[in-house]
Amino acid sequence: MAELVDGTVMTAEHVSVDAEFRKGAALALKQALDAQVDAAVLQSRSPSCGVHQVYDGSFGNKLIQGQGVFAKLLRDAGIKLIDAQDLSSKEH
Repeated sequence: MAELVDGTVMTAEHVSVDAEFRKGAALALKQALDAQVDAAVLQSRSPSCGVHQVYDGSFGNKLIQGQGVFAKLLRDAGIKLIDAQDLSSKEH
């Protein structure tokens, strides 16, 4: 399990996995740009893909407003972000 702690992706054991998350996000962004993606459906609350909210870094299941590292890269590149939870709530 990982969460954003003061902008750094950390495990519950306080080990930084930030470099790995950011490297993966950069590689995925390149693929999205190469494929000329217009929009992306991302997993809710993830430290990588959270669109509207992410966990607050306390590992206590508390949410705060914000985006994951990959979501921010996509947004900054002009790619529309769709939270997976928003899709499932519209089905009901």
